Amino acid sequence: MLETKAGNLSESAPHTLVASERDRQSEYLAQSIARHTEKTKISKQIAQKYRPVLADKRTLVDFLLPFKEIYYPIVTKRSFGAKIWDVDGNEYIDLIMGFGVNLFGHNPIWIRQVLQEQLETGIELGLQPELVGEVAQMICDLTGMERVTFTNTGTEAVMTAIRLARAVTNRQKIAIFTDSYHGHFDGILGQLEKSDRSWKTIPTTIGISPNYVADLVILDYGNFESLEIVKKYKHELAAVLVEPVQSRRIDLQPKEFLQQLRQLTKELDIALIFDELVTGFRIHPGGAQAWFGVEADIATYGKILGGGMPIAVIAGKAAYMDKIDGGVWNYGDDSFPSSEKIFFAGTFCKHPLAIAAAHTILQHFKERGSTVQEELNQRTTQFVQTLNTYFESQELPIQLANFGSIFGPASVSIAEDEKFLEEESAINGFDLLYYHLLNRGIMLRGDRGFLSTAHTDEDLDRIISAVQDSINELIEGGFFS
Repeated sequence: MLETKAGNLSESAPHTLVASERDRQSEYLAQSIARHTEKTKISKQIAQKYRPVLADKRTLVDFLLPFKEIYYPIVTKRSFGAKIWDVDGNEYIDLIMGFGVNLFGHNPIWIRQVLQEQLETGIELGLQPELVGEVAQMICDLTGMERVTFTNTGTEAVMTAIRLARAVTNRQKIAIFTDSYHGHFDGILGQLEKSDRSWKTIPTTIGISPNYVADLVILDYGNFESLEIVKKYKHELAAVLVEPVQSRRIDLQPKEFLQQLRQLTKELDIALIFDELVTGFRIHPGGAQAWFGVEADIATYGKILGGGMPIAVIAGKAAYMDKIDGGVWNYGDDSFPSSEKIFFAGTFCKHPLAIAAAHTILQHFKERGSTVQEELNQRTTQFVQTLNTYFESQELPIQLANFGSIFGPASVSIAEDEKFLEEESAINGFDLLYYHLLNRGIMLRGDRGFLSTAHTDEDLDRIISAVQDSINELIEGGFFS
């Protein structure tokens, strides 16, 4: 679950637990499993009943054999504000928030009303929703981009952005960075593998042809040596694709690196693509571009704009976006779509419900300015500082970081700590912490969490108390020794 902070492990900690300590941990684990399965027994029954027919990866932790009996998703019944209720009747304060979707909490009344009105009006597909042009204008006004188009998911948006960059530059290679996440498109699921004395790009998973990732150049994020590699491939690179603040490395926020990357790609006529599916409209109304003072050529947005409805946006300079529809032209003269077009389609693009939700959310941002983000960013910073102060007081190898209202473990080199944990035990307290928080009514992933405007001060106090109580109980159970 939460990663360890290098160098903070006690020098006196033994590298091998004695048998009595292992027995103590095993007994404690058995008790924890029994408690969790009793509290969420209907969720477990549902998982077992439908596993033969439902191929489902929707779990929030990795499969570990010692936790097999509690490896199942919590099945939800309803949600509102910062809370979720499961099929067993348990209430949780939600920190997952739809992986960043629910900036305003679950099922906000003002968004629900708009969706209900649209349902009564109709959800025509394949035609033009009345509000789509106004929504496009509002996105351009907030982000500074020139043109936009709509799709349904972040993966589709990234695929389209890459296609646009290749079409304009007439080059094939795409540079991405280690630890970034850009969806599940085959063409960006690559990683570096050492082969003899050199490195090569290979697929990150089975089922992907090596040809799909042959045009990937994988760089080290925030490392200025990566800029030299960009120069090396300047005649082959169509784009550099960036997650400005990576979901897996929240504390890495390299403003100067991004600014130099922008200057370099501009000089070399390489498209700079910002993947802002998570950071867009959350850190600032203008997204990470406004926050870091960097103007990308193309940016992808989504999640928050839909208010729970599936939506994604590809926005960019006209030189790129004209490849969607041929460019701007007018009636009453001899103008026409003069730009060569890429292939782009999707039955559910510009879905009336998603567009209606986006319109009311963008209107909310327009009326409030940046106060929504600023207030939430400040609350999240204070929340993270409070938890870090507690971790430090207990001499625990845990540290959190935040980027606005996104928080997660500080990214560190944990090779040494992983070795320690492997020698210490097959089970460690970080794996159990997720379940302890669940049992205390807190729903959280190990890699990141999100605060929403629906979270109250009372909610945050409950979360902090739950973390402290869970840690104390785990120490008593023989962990974090």
